[in-house]
Amino acid sequence: MSPLPPDARAAVTPDAEPEVFPPTLREVMLRPRWIAMLGLCLVVAGVFAWLGQWQLGRAVDTNPTAPGATEVLRPLEDVTGPGEYLPEPLVGQLVEATGQWVPGDFLIVESRFNEGVEGYWVTGQLRLAGTATPTSVAVALGWASTRQEAQNAIDRLDFDASAPSPAPVRVEGRLIADEGPLPPPRGSDPQTMTRMSPAALLSQWHDIEGLDVYRQYIASQVAPSLLLDIHSPAPDEGSRVNWLNIFYAIEWAVFAGFAFYLWYRLAKDAWEKEVEEIQDAADEAEAEAEAEAQAAATRPEAPRDA
Repeated sequence: MSPLPPDARAAVTPDAEPEVFPPTLREVMLRPRWIAMLGLCLVVAGVFAWLGQWQLGRAVDTNPTAPGATEVLRPLEDVTGPGEYLPEPLVGQLVEATGQWVPGDFLIVESRFNEGVEGYWVTGQLRLAGTATPTSVAVALGWASTRQEAQNAIDRLDFDASAPSPAPVRVEGRLIADEGPLPPPRGSDPQTMTRMSPAALLSQWHDIEGLDVYRQYIASQVAPSLLLDIHSPAPDEGSRVNWLNIFYAIEWAVFAGFAFYLWYRLAKDAWEKEVEEIQDAADEAEAEAEAEAQAAATRPEAPRDA
């Protein structure tokens, strides 16, 4: 490109705009808009930090259940009530209950293992004594190795429960949470049960109008005749540290840090966009100036007066 003549440079220079310098990232961050955004992020991070502290406080059990507490026999009504959920420290608690078996409600639950051997549980509806409203609890009475043995035990239990004046029944066993119902295996009897679920048993019980039912079931320690005792060892002592809550606390701390990173990232994006716009404007102005200078250089000179 040929150099511009002095008169062309003189023509362009007076009209040239002063150079604009882009702001620094720090200058953009100190603008009121981004300071306000930082304040909002501080509030959000503070909420996340509080949630993390709350989770951390719940991660350690400061009042753990005394060792061996589940092995102290307690009345069922002192541990939980009908329809209530069972707290984790009470799962496997030894309880006692008194009532009457309901005839016709002895049912079989399949795929129950007793010390590694697969077999069947015989279950029954125990109608509790001394309650203001009819109340029942599901009981796993004992284990049988074959379905026929389980059915023989049911026939005996139904006969005894159907007596004109049956004696009160006292059951001692472990209180265990509902396992949740499962659909029966394909091609089997629709009434087949493979999970110990009071909700599933309730659907096959009789005389349930206005009945209150416990969500848990009792695994009896002593089986009736024709059945074997259910192997139900004491539950393991739980850890005082809840690692899931600790994991949640770490997550909240990460979220709090992300709030600050989000503010930094948004501010930096705004700064980069502003710098890019200024650079584009400078390039455009430079291109226009060069175009005008080229036009001035190629414009024919006016004739001079003689």
